[in-house]
Amino acid sequence: MIPNAYLIFEDESFLDSTVAKMNALRKSGQFCDVRLQVCGHELMAHRAVLACCSPYLFEIFNSDIEPHGVSHVTFEDLDPEAVEILLNYAYTAQLKADKELVKEVYSAAKRFKMERVKQICGDYLLSKMDSQNAISFRNFASSMGDVRVLAKVDAFIQDHLLEVSEQEDFLKLPRLKLEVMLEDNLTLPSNGKLYSKVLNWVQRSLWENGDHLERLMEEVQTLYYSPDHKLVDGGLVIDGHSEVFGGEEDHLQFVQKKPVRESTQRQMSCSSSGSLSPSNQAANDPKQTARREWKYIASEKTTNNTYLCLAVLDGVLCVIFLHGRNSPQTSPSSTPCLMKSLSFEAPPEELEEHPLSPMHYARSGLGSFTLHHHSKFLENTLEECLRTVECYDPKEDSWTFIAPMRTPRARFQMAVLMGQLYVIGGSNGHSDELSCGESYDPHADEWTQIPELRTNRCNAGVCSLNNKLYVVGGSDPCGQKGLKNCDAFDPVNKTWSNCASLNIRRHQAAVCELDGFMYVIGGAESWNCLNTVERYNPENNTWTLIAPMNVARRGAAVAVHAGKLFVVGGFDGSHALRCVEVYDPARNEWRMLGSMTSSRSNAGVAMLGETIYAVGGFDGNEFLNSMEMYNPETDEWNDCAQALSALSE
Repeated sequence: MIPNAYLIFEDESFLDSTVAKMNALRKSGQFCDVRLQVCGHELMAHRAVLACCSPYLFEIFNSDIEPHGVSHVTFEDLDPEAVEILLNYAYTAQLKADKELVKEVYSAAKRFKMERVKQICGDYLLSKMDSQNAISFRNFASSMGDVRVLAKVDAFIQDHLLEVSEQEDFLKLPRLKLEVMLEDNLTLPSNGKLYSKVLNWVQRSLWENGDHLERLMEEVQTLYYSPDHKLVDGGLVIDGHSEVFGGEEDHLQFVQKKPVRESTQRQMSCSSSGSLSPSNQAANDPKQTARREWKYIASEKTTNNTYLCLAVLDGVLCVIFLHGRNSPQTSPSSTPCLMKSLSFEAPPEELEEHPLSPMHYARSGLGSFTLHHHSKFLENTLEECLRTVECYDPKEDSWTFIAPMRTPRARFQMAVLMGQLYVIGGSNGHSDELSCGESYDPHADEWTQIPELRTNRCNAGVCSLNNKLYVVGGSDPCGQKGLKNCDAFDPVNKTWSNCASLNIRRHQAAVCELDGFMYVIGGAESWNCLNTVERYNPENNTWTLIAPMNVARRGAAVAVHAGKLFVVGGFDGSHALRCVEVYDPARNEWRMLGSMTSSRSNAGVAMLGETIYAVGGFDGNEFLNSMEMYNPETDEWNDCAQALSALSE
């Protein structure tokens, strides 16, 4: 039967035959209405075909004054062979290029705005990358402004910096030599935050002092690393002054909302010998300089107190050699830490309802957990890190101090395993992510050191599962992106082992155990917040992506109640959140619940009885010492002591 009396016929060979004939017509110049002049070579083609494949050429043809004549388009900076390869692709959908021509094909595809070809060429180049050609690949990706390829090249260099540093391309890079004076009891932190301070020092030298990058590289520069983890100009220390370069959050200065191409209006250009030459732009014009890239890429400790770093300074790929030595000078006075007031105002007596008792300290980025049925433990930070630990008794509505931790720390999570409370990693509030961990014995009221992690990290998730302690994700030592790492600690053998990696890099994720599985919820890859959720099965050591949350969030807290996950607050990239949602594993779905009375990111949360408590956090303006609780039966949050009394009776 022929439906509707129409004849229907599909010729499977027609397209291939037609495409082959059209390409043959192009090569013989028949019916062609486009002439591409590429570095003295003339290539013929058909306007309609090229307009379909190249948005760039479509715009040119569409603006022709005489659209029915022959279009002439000239390219003086493209490779004729590469353009011919793109023309073949436009007619046959087959991309065939000698490996030596892939970069030229990429450049031509970029000009023609052929994004698919760009991606294929970029992936091919990445597949051929090794330690020997990583620097040249990075220079090429930077000149093309390809953020995707550039990020993957940088990740490779981070993992293979020592091998890359032995190659000829690396040895030709311009270099900045720094000698950092140290007090006898100090060592340099071996992570990227130290170099954010170095980048800050270079910026100040160029912008405020009017120095040129080339001049800074002519001789060894002397700096001073103060006891309070600040980087001070060495000359100022000798003169009896102490101007500080680089606070704890300096790395935020180098985060660009939009990627900046190193090739865009570059003030300095790098010659084959590695020397620098200023361009026609004014080297100290901050308007021009702000548009170029400042970026830490990777670093390695080569010998005792000697470090090797690769960074982009003012748009120039450079090597930084940094050596720490004992200081002959007297230390400048420590820079005082800015403290936020720890006081809180009592509510007016005329209010009928009274908030639950506040903690002694306002805290954010704290750890919290229930240990026994009547206590909750919390730790952490204001602008500085705390060792203090507070215990809450809901019957007495009071907070008491217990034994302090051995190490001040912030931006960490905690878990209970075999009656012991564990805290792992975090930040010391200065320049270091931590690899150390400790456990708390509630009977002895004391903390004990446990074996260190193999990777320094903060903002990691911690969870107990099947008599092991798991540490998941976190911030890398550079503080620039999340980690996929998952490590398990055996408290009996006191050893760490590797587990399967996460599907997605993430830090500041909420982590918990439910029904024999471990869940990692939200977080951020770098700065972009995630709504994705992964579940770990310890039986086969695999991570599986499950239903995503309704709201992307990092720094959220999670509690388990009645076989479901309750995710509380967090930060969505622009605001601290009040909203709460619950996950039902039986349905694999998320549902929004009643919102908290306060916005809270990096808060603590724990279950006491049938009640969920949210404690501390940051509301977008200030650190909180308040607490509120959730009643699952009424789907309401309340900060009233009267409601607590009713629940605890």
